[in-house]
Amino acid sequence: MAPVGDQKPGSGFFASFASTISNFGSAMSKSVNGMLGYEGLEVINPEGGTEDAEVEAQKGRWKQEDRDSFWKMMQNYIGADVTSVVTLPVLIFEPMTMLQKMAELMEYSHLLDLADECEDPHMRLVYTAAWFISLYYAIQRTWKPFNPILGETYEMVNHCGITFIAEQVSHHPPMSAAHAENEHFVYDITSKLKTKFLGNSVDIYPVGRTRLKLKKSGVVLDLVPPPSKANNIIFGRTWVDSPGDMILTNLTTGDKVVLYFQPCGWFGAGRFEVDGYVYNAEEEPKYLMSGKWNEFMSYQPCDSEGEPTPGSELKEVWRAAEAPKNDKFQYTYFAHKLNSFDTAPKKLLPSDSRLRPDRVALEQGDLSKAGSEKSRLEERQRAEKKTRETKKEQYKPKWFDFTNEIGSTPWGDLEVYKYNGEYEKRRAEVDISDSVEEETETNSIEFNPWQYNDFPSSSSHA
Repeated sequence: MAPVGDQKPGSGFFASFASTISNFGSAMSKSVNGMLGYEGLEVINPEGGTEDAEVEAQKGRWKQEDRDSFWKMMQNYIGADVTSVVTLPVLIFEPMTMLQKMAELMEYSHLLDLADECEDPHMRLVYTAAWFISLYYAIQRTWKPFNPILGETYEMVNHCGITFIAEQVSHHPPMSAAHAENEHFVYDITSKLKTKFLGNSVDIYPVGRTRLKLKKSGVVLDLVPPPSKANNIIFGRTWVDSPGDMILTNLTTGDKVVLYFQPCGWFGAGRFEVDGYVYNAEEEPKYLMSGKWNEFMSYQPCDSEGEPTPGSELKEVWRAAEAPKNDKFQYTYFAHKLNSFDTAPKKLLPSDSRLRPDRVALEQGDLSKAGSEKSRLEERQRAEKKTRETKKEQYKPKWFDFTNEIGSTPWGDLEVYKYNGEYEKRRAEVDISDSVEEETETNSIEFNPWQYNDFPSSSSHA
């Protein structure tokens, strides 16, 4: 039987349509240099050549004067990592931070409950792979989340018995860590996004380390996701693609899942499509998986050649929930819950993303206030950095510890942070001290992720 690497992007069951899709090539792209005079600018239409590139370039959310001035600034950064070195206008943001976006993966956590209860070790991987793919429905959103302030946190409860905590553990480079747990699983991630600005698009490399433990079996899984690309970020209608492999490995047994995310081809051919196999430790396929990362995933038992087992059926394992119609930010109902206080615990930490004044202002539609509040927070963060340098102090996260471990990823090394258990202790103390007198209106808490308190409060900037 062919080894794992030889079955991508598809052999056996997938060979016929994979070869057809590959003939389409990449999505239709055209230079608009001739008409607009912008060197290095490329507009990519995922619908494929139905409109002239110059016409597509005039579309999108930017006003012409804003777009032109931003392009003149950004062309100096072509080829650079722009994760945190460029101040971006709020008109391209959504009212959510990266910490909250990390929590969106929890929406379909019932799949992990099923995986934990499942006796078939390879079917466990079907459930967990579908769970990881479910996040891509949120990744397709074309709005940028806010970069968290150093020390910012996000807490989530009241969903499937999960306790979730995320914290911004580093500012340069921007790094986040998160921990989630319920009776079935433990999830830990250290994330350090790396980008490459290409003019009218950005390559996004998910430098990170993910560990998922299923409690009943004790197995530990590791994820390597594919990179993503945001196209037409200045000129044209923005859209996101994530071509490449997703590899989910059972570190305990050696079993793995290899799923190929098809690149968007001409006229949208292959867009959103995912296919691949669950393999045992001997690299023999056990289940085939196929679907669309923005819609559904299905699975079917297969033989050693990757062909469907006679008499078996293709069954659906995950389908995206219905989303609100015409939502400005393309939010799901769950995304709206993450922004609400319905998912917040008692005595919410004042460093929580929900309390950010720029995020709140943007949610309320006040772009001017959102922009000024964003600038104020960034200025305060720079001031705190100078204070640390003056005092020769190092920043120390509250809920995660640096492990001195350096992890290796396809896109670079990663400093690994580990959940230290202190948040669990805090929540236990809060639950014990259940005094009504001590309760404060959550939405009246002032956002405070700061290390030093001898700076002017936000009220002086109102």
